[in-house]
Amino acid sequence: MKLSKILVSDPLSGEGLEILKNSGFPVDVKPGLSEDELCSIIGDYDCLIIRSGTKVTSRVIDSAGKLRIIGRAGVGVDNIDVPAATAKGILVMNTPSANILSAAEHSCAMLLALARNIPFAHESMHKGEWKRSKFTGVELNGKVLGIIGVGRVGGEVAKRMKAFNMTMIGYDPYLPKEVADSIGVRLTTLEEVISSSDFMTIHTPLLPETRNMISLPQFRMMKPNARIANVARGGIVNEDDLYTALKEGIIAGAAFDVWCNEPLSEDEKKLLELGNLVTTPHLGASTAEAQERVAVEIAEHAVMYLKDGIISNAINAPRGKLDAETEPFVILAERMGSMVQQTVGNHPLNKLEITYCGNLSGNATKLLTAYAAIGYLKNIIGTANTINALPIAKSKGVDITEGSNPVSEDYASAIEMRFTYGSEKRSIRGTVIGGQMRLVGFDSFSFDIPLFGNMVYVNYDDAPGVIGIVGNNLGKENINIGQMSVGRSGRKALMFLTADRTVPQEVVSRIASEIGSAEVRSLCFKE
Repeated sequence: MKLSKILVSDPLSGEGLEILKNSGFPVDVKPGLSEDELCSIIGDYDCLIIRSGTKVTSRVIDSAGKLRIIGRAGVGVDNIDVPAATAKGILVMNTPSANILSAAEHSCAMLLALARNIPFAHESMHKGEWKRSKFTGVELNGKVLGIIGVGRVGGEVAKRMKAFNMTMIGYDPYLPKEVADSIGVRLTTLEEVISSSDFMTIHTPLLPETRNMISLPQFRMMKPNARIANVARGGIVNEDDLYTALKEGIIAGAAFDVWCNEPLSEDEKKLLELGNLVTTPHLGASTAEAQERVAVEIAEHAVMYLKDGIISNAINAPRGKLDAETEPFVILAERMGSMVQQTVGNHPLNKLEITYCGNLSGNATKLLTAYAAIGYLKNIIGTANTINALPIAKSKGVDITEGSNPVSEDYASAIEMRFTYGSEKRSIRGTVIGGQMRLVGFDSFSFDIPLFGNMVYVNYDDAPGVIGIVGNNLGKENINIGQMSVGRSGRKALMFLTADRTVPQEVVSRIASEIGSAEVRSLCFKE
């Protein structure tokens, strides 16, 4: 079996490289590649490990015929075209916790340097000057600190700045109030944070909704003595508007570690002419400790995925690995998803509700849901995987939800799928017995039959002779029946049978005509 190849295209600490090299996989370290150079070689690799320097564009991803994983040693993934990677079924993972403390400490350092004019005083001293009055600063004591994004980094900043006796307010629509209260941050609106803060620090990811979150209208809302720090991501603050706000004295100062272009473009370099802007070249995670942590973490998680398929720190896929009790239900979930699609046929599926019953209800089932989506898509797009199946299904208008029920009638564990298409609402139920996939319910009907290979189901008015008609038509085509199961509900009946080969559509249509049923289907479950 050919070993997976790993490419490291940015500098990585020695410990991280050692983990990769000791994994048994071939590892190439080639930092500083241009986009053209990366495109020319990426087709040979199964895994790409990067930091912030490498730009994994859609062009790079299109050139990656074998790539299974992109590992980002750091938090931000804005240098990766995640939608393109997801569409191609490539796992993207990062190290969301490894550099939290370093980023938080750098944020605090930037706030202090800005408050006391340390970089400007330092530069003056090195010129041989002694201008104390020129660099008079302000105290943090008693001032209002506004935190945009009171998450992991923002929360650590809050804990540290509390020691300076600052009043802390924050904006974070995803943080529970009790969590913010526990670290001394009063949650409020973005508008209040912007208008009330003496100092403001940003800790949100760069998303479409956060791009240019702070622009000239927001700067005009700030106090004239306000100072803002950004150690999160370039692009959250509009740089042209930042230049205007600092140049015209709309705010007192700013401290920035992150930029829209890194290194700075020629146009951005005008910011470096300002005497009230503290700058660093994206050093938030640049400590010896953080560099080692992110390298070790991404190396360990990449190797786990390549060796055992364990997904962790994923940006675009369910995490984890199925336990021994859940794993047998993978094939069942996939086949049931395929059955949903074959039942729906050419009608668009609107909603798929998956309920994990009995013992399954207490287990991690996200991956089972992904496999159900894979099964649904199999006859639509051909192939999908755990990385892209759910996003692809969503893009086709399918709303997939997951739930659990500790009660499972008749079976220790079962999966129920309720699905809606047009005005139709249907359901199927399945379980695993002795390692064999079993279909045990369809709508209101109960029965028990293996779920594999070639099958036919016939929904009909319960009457004598139907089973004979079905058997005769299959016999004429020399199609042998393996097993048959019939469920009855009121005046209706549902027959499922397995066949030795695919039942042609003309035979299906003939059976439907002879018994007067509008629902006779031939099913095929590809191995």
